[in-house]
Amino acid sequence: MAVPMDPTSAGFMIADSRNTPMHVGGLQLFTPPEGASDTWIRDLYDESLQTTEVAPIFHKRPWRSVATGGQWFWREDNQFDLEHHVRLSALPEPGRIRELLELGGRLHSTRMGFDRPLWEMHLISGLADGRAAFYSKMHHALVDGVSAMRLLQATLSTDPDKRDVPPPWAVRRVATQIEAEKDALGERLLELPLGALRSAYGIAADAAGLPGALVRTLNRGVRNDTAPIALYAPRTILNQKISSSRRIAAQDWPIERLRAVGKATRTTINDVVLAMCAGALRHYLIELDALPSQPLVAMVPMSLKLDQAGDASADGGNAVGTLMVKLHTDEPDAGKRLAGINASVRSGKEAVRSMSQNQILAMSALGVTPLVLMPMLGMQGLTRPPFNLVISNVPGPRKPLYMNGARLDGMYPLSIPYHGQAMNITCTSYDGRMNFGLTGCRRTAPSLQRLLTHLDDELAALEQAAGLA
Repeated sequence: MAVPMDPTSAGFMIADSRNTPMHVGGLQLFTPPEGASDTWIRDLYDESLQTTEVAPIFHKRPWRSVATGGQWFWREDNQFDLEHHVRLSALPEPGRIRELLELGGRLHSTRMGFDRPLWEMHLISGLADGRAAFYSKMHHALVDGVSAMRLLQATLSTDPDKRDVPPPWAVRRVATQIEAEKDALGERLLELPLGALRSAYGIAADAAGLPGALVRTLNRGVRNDTAPIALYAPRTILNQKISSSRRIAAQDWPIERLRAVGKATRTTINDVVLAMCAGALRHYLIELDALPSQPLVAMVPMSLKLDQAGDASADGGNAVGTLMVKLHTDEPDAGKRLAGINASVRSGKEAVRSMSQNQILAMSALGVTPLVLMPMLGMQGLTRPPFNLVISNVPGPRKPLYMNGARLDGMYPLSIPYHGQAMNITCTSYDGRMNFGLTGCRRTAPSLQRLLTHLDDELAALEQAAGLA
């Protein structure tokens, strides 16, 4: 039975191309259980293939034809081949992290075929220190990054002695719940016109307030203030058409170091993350003789369920929008950059407090629309980019996790570069550390791994500016 895709999933299918594959990924590092044999990763791979029941979400493949009017549908893959999706790889000698990242970059570059379900998992052996790595990727039409993390975490436990945990594709309860949530969202989107008619009175206030919200947002953009729309992002080497080849970089730092800087400077951990990225990007672009005189602008997805102090609530919620944050890359002093970023973020949050959730979402959508329209109109590089890159920070597990006794040492999210956005930085917290995953076009964003050194140097500079060093 074929089921129509929700509009968001269909949009990711339409955007998918050889140079812009629309999958999200993740790289995880594991220390083997105590007493494990040299073949433990091979044994785990063999056991995972013995799974007889695969959750329906992992059976779905995209499909469209003349009969569907060219629209994308999901239907079950009746020739499902688990060994195609789950693969065992080994690193070449000397088996350093460098070789792992090189392999991860090649795997992340490869577009998945639409004639099969849109997911892969690679179990990787051969690291010189005895650890193993998992690289996984799932198409954004199938799940979002948060759902992909939930699927991974469902295979993990806080108990190091727990064994016989099924692999992600066999975790039926979590996978079924994610699929039900996605189907429910699709039904709500498909029924939106009818729902709007039924609740016309309820949305009247939002609709009436949209012109005012738009005027206020544009006014902030014209003044170069933080808002969901930016008008002053400079042209950089990162804002060009990209190739199909990817490079990834990954590293983590103790959250306590970031928290100490935030406490000493009265800023947030997210501000410190943005400041680390800003300083690293400044030095990276200086090395390439490509630093613009105007500050870079980052599109920052964040929860906009604000508390009374104007900070994003940690309780979650569905009010998720974007802010275009000035990174102050024109400022040579690390402490002043952090202060500027903090002021920019707080000003942006304050600006959206007067908007409803729907108005926030509408303004955020307007802010990213040029990213889609400019390549379609052949105007890439002729106008200013809507922003220079995406920097996101997603909360993760706070306690150490284990997979059949193997300890998860690090989890590094990998995202989607796009035409006009050659680099993406995504962070997630885990067990007291902030894990940075950098994804970039190998050609347009060269020497991506240099950013890891710059991130480390920038954290040290922030500590010195805060009087901690």
